[in-house]
Amino acid sequence: MTNRKTTAVFVTRKLPDPVEARMSELFDTTCNHDDRPLSRAELAAAMQQADVLVPTLTDQIDAGLIEEAGPQLKLIASFSNGIDNVDVDAAAKKGITVTNTPNVLTEDTADMTMALVLSVPRRLAEGAHFLAGPDAEGWQGWSPTWMLGRRIWGKRIGIVGMGRIGTAVARRAKAFGLSVHYHNRGRINPETEAELEATYWDSLDQMLARVDIVSVNCPSTPATYHLISARRLALIRPEAYIVNTSRGDVIDEEALIRCLEEDRIAGAGLDVFENEPDVNPRLIALARKGKAVLLPHMGSATLESRIDMGDKVIINIRTFFDGHRPPNRVLPGRA
Repeated sequence: MTNRKTTAVFVTRKLPDPVEARMSELFDTTCNHDDRPLSRAELAAAMQQADVLVPTLTDQIDAGLIEEAGPQLKLIASFSNGIDNVDVDAAAKKGITVTNTPNVLTEDTADMTMALVLSVPRRLAEGAHFLAGPDAEGWQGWSPTWMLGRRIWGKRIGIVGMGRIGTAVARRAKAFGLSVHYHNRGRINPETEAELEATYWDSLDQMLARVDIVSVNCPSTPATYHLISARRLALIRPEAYIVNTSRGDVIDEEALIRCLEEDRIAGAGLDVFENEPDVNPRLIALARKGKAVLLPHMGSATLESRIDMGDKVIINIRTFFDGHRPPNRVLPGRA
């Protein structure tokens, strides 16, 4: 068994204090206490020295960086649910194992998805901004026609990607009186489909044209890049809404902006953006007009989820250096 305390672990971003404390107890850990994104040169330098790299979803560990890594780097233990930030195939060719932290963010992300499903049609952000803004003193109280939104109960939600998060969203949506429709690579198991009273659509195009709210919950892969394309956005009815808590590049953001500007979609709730951390100024302008609710990628941002993710990273590192297969190993070709 390897002496874990001599295992050099480099963590690219600030993690919750309990996670960093536990890592420091177990390993020779270097933490990025400034919590600033590291440059490519800084990542390359870390990979020349560390036995384990702990990147996050904002660190792009591509084939070039992996090729330049020192021979001592044997594990990339990503602090992320997905793994689109690491070139798993390139790592495998270099003999580097890759792990992630799956099945931790489901409930928190589903909560935030449902919050956006509610906030966009019911104009929650507009109402909150009004009372916190300069016009609040002129508010005359309740009015029969002021700040009217749209009802949620009885509407149809179309879930794009019925994995763990999509299914969790469906359970919440059903509890709010929405009828559940979904598109997925394949049908979910019959018991879950019956429980949710969910309708499966083999054709994404046909589903988009018939639902009132679209919830994007699929992972970011080459196959899902701009899955919600300009052509598909045009299928969504003008009175419908779209919510995205997955990855920004699943939607053609420029096309979505045009649809919102031209009132071809009623509104959007976005927690992710195509060019993070940059947010298109036109989206910000739309948010100020009440056409969009924008959040700073906080769908999974709970202390509980971050600690759970850190625990998984630690387990993966300990298991690997004990000579066993880490429980969350990502195999090449399956990222």
